[in-house]
Amino acid sequence: MNRFALPIRFGMATSGSLIAYFLVLSLLGLHTNVFYSLFNAFITGFGIYEAIKFFKLQQKEKFNYSSGFKTGLVTGGMATLAFTLFFALYSTELDPGFLEELSTKWAKEYESFEAIVFLVVAVMGFSTTIVLTLSFMQLFKSSNNLGKK
Repeated sequence: MNRFALPIRFGMATSGSLIAYFLVLSLLGLHTNVFYSLFNAFITGFGIYEAIKFFKLQQKEKFNYSSGFKTGLVTGGMATLAFTLFFALYSTELDPGFLEELSTKWAKEYESFEAIVFLVVAVMGFSTTIVLTLSFMQLFKSSNNLGKK
């Protein structure tokens, strides 16, 4: 089996959860409140954690830090990429007034506000992925200090 199949599968499931959460917020009229996007980190974190945990269970003794780290990065990267593409589609095609609602006073100073928003969504997702993957790998890595006194 392809070594990226598992993290891609978990990444797509995570992005599906992110999209579902965003659409629920949209139905409730809360999708323009940026504070609700903080929960995206929990959704992404859960997906990364589960992907690394499942990968470790599959690999058993062959599991190492670098392979677990790659699994977390690919999972979060796929989730971020898919959600960013959905977000771009949603804000330009499905709800064209969304970005106007989202904009603040500083948005009028920039000609390419859409591009800035898409970049921010992607950077937030990728930075969350890196930080959470590094954090979770501390839980999953094997310690070289066991048994030493």
